[in-house]
Amino acid sequence: MKLILKYLKRYKLYVFLNILGVLGFATSELGIPTIVSNMIDKGIAVNNKEYIYKLGVLILVVAVIGGVGNIILAYCSSKVSTSIIRDIRNDIFKKSQEFSHTEYNKFGISSMITRTTNDAFVLMQFINVIFRTALLTPIMILISVFMVIRTSISLSMIIAGCIPVICLGVFIIAKTSDPISDRQQKGMDKLNRILRENLSGVRVIRAFRKDNYESKRYAKANEDYADNAKKLFKLMSVSEPAFFMLLNIAVVIVFIMSSKMINMGTLQVGQLVAFEEYMFHAMFSIMLFSIVFVMYPRAEISAKRIEELLKEIPSIKNSENAVESGDESGTLEFDHVTFKYPLSEEAVLKDISFKAKKGEVVAFIGSTGSGKSTLINLIPRLYDVTEGSIKVDGVDVREYSLEALRKKIGFIPQKALLFSGSIKENIKYGKHDANQTEIKKVSKIAQSYDFIKNKTNGFEEMLEEGGRNLSGGQKQRLSITRAIIRKPDIYVFDDSFSALDFKTDSKLRKSLKGEISDAITLIVAQRISSIMNADKIIVLNEGKVVGVGNHNELLESCETYYEIAVSQMSREELCR
Repeated sequence: MKLILKYLKRYKLYVFLNILGVLGFATSELGIPTIVSNMIDKGIAVNNKEYIYKLGVLILVVAVIGGVGNIILAYCSSKVSTSIIRDIRNDIFKKSQEFSHTEYNKFGISSMITRTTNDAFVLMQFINVIFRTALLTPIMILISVFMVIRTSISLSMIIAGCIPVICLGVFIIAKTSDPISDRQQKGMDKLNRILRENLSGVRVIRAFRKDNYESKRYAKANEDYADNAKKLFKLMSVSEPAFFMLLNIAVVIVFIMSSKMINMGTLQVGQLVAFEEYMFHAMFSIMLFSIVFVMYPRAEISAKRIEELLKEIPSIKNSENAVESGDESGTLEFDHVTFKYPLSEEAVLKDISFKAKKGEVVAFIGSTGSGKSTLINLIPRLYDVTEGSIKVDGVDVREYSLEALRKKIGFIPQKALLFSGSIKENIKYGKHDANQTEIKKVSKIAQSYDFIKNKTNGFEEMLEEGGRNLSGGQKQRLSITRAIIRKPDIYVFDDSFSALDFKTDSKLRKSLKGEISDAITLIVAQRISSIMNADKIIVLNEGKVVGVGNHNELLESCETYYEIAVSQMSREELCR
């Protein structure tokens, strides 16, 4: 396979050593029967003790060569197979970092995990078998067949009759296992998807008492996977007993024919002993070689799934002449932006235009599904616009290098995501070289310092996966801390204050005001109270801008905004 060969080139030394190991092992396995044959016919038969001792020493030397060869063979095959899969997994991970949301949606998270783990493991097993048997068995077959023919042409016809039977069996098994392997890997994708949904949605499942339903759903997927696995195992398990039955039949026929030949003097006992060994190695090598072909369909499917992922061209990537900065300073402009998701017919955003300058706070509000989060996801190029353009500092975001563009943006997502590790490590995720003074300062600004200092280990307190040992408000404040330590040109708050109480929300906004005064601040919010003081409020409805202005202006001019305000505020608050 091209995928394996591509990575194999990196380990030429181990391939060479593997070949030496093969030669050493083959010398031992086929050399010892030849020496034993001569010992029986030319030593034991004529009672030549000196010759017997001489060949005994030779057997010992050949056995040592074979042992060393076997060790080299085992080491090199393990080293190459594990190293190649390590490289493949690293490349898959690097590739996944280049993907946009479009590619993630195309493959699915569960499928990407399966390709990185299960498919890679299947390939590792296959590569290991190739290096242990695929290089060894052809040599063993060729030399064994040569020695069989050299020993007795008439007896070699027995092996000639067995080989087509073995090859036919291998072909049938390989063709039958191909579609089963495909179904099995897709079944693993489904298992991972259901398991992932259940682990992340355990609270919802328990709240709706759907434990039994989910158990049955998982059991059904698991049963389908198990059925395909059983079919594969049955196919594999047939090959070995069938081979040994064929070998035993061949041995019986050889004994019948050789007994007559020994009586006639055309065959010696030592030659018969050697012939049995040659025949076993010839047929057993053919069987081992056939295992490669039996494993190949499943390995090929896994390789194709991995190649499909590695060959995927990200829809969002750097342009050929990517720039690092723009001509203007501190501007953001949406110029007639229209966007629709891939494979979707209807646009989510339609003809959006506005401009923001350094020091301005621009807020977005609207009903659920109006396109607020989608709009701000276009700024760091999580998706690309369908029509129009977005300009940062006078340059279209598509002309920036992704690293330079995203370095300008401090993005605080709607769902606060933290990583396992210490609180300090999570804050430094925004700026890896931040010192303790900076960390302490920004944590006070983001109102996270108080709860951090109350932790047993302070900033060194370890967070569980996803920050499970923090409340929703604490996670949001840490996310804000992580963003503002970068001191970006553009702050994007995607409903990032929703889990905060009004008192903390108010204190946070006051402390933020001075910190982000030299940047563009974009706020997506559901609460009117969160955006009342914004310089510009943009009201969205069904992907369109239906109102632009400050709070008081919109109360007078925008019906949608007025309806939202009435639903959240008292009459006294509206009249202020």
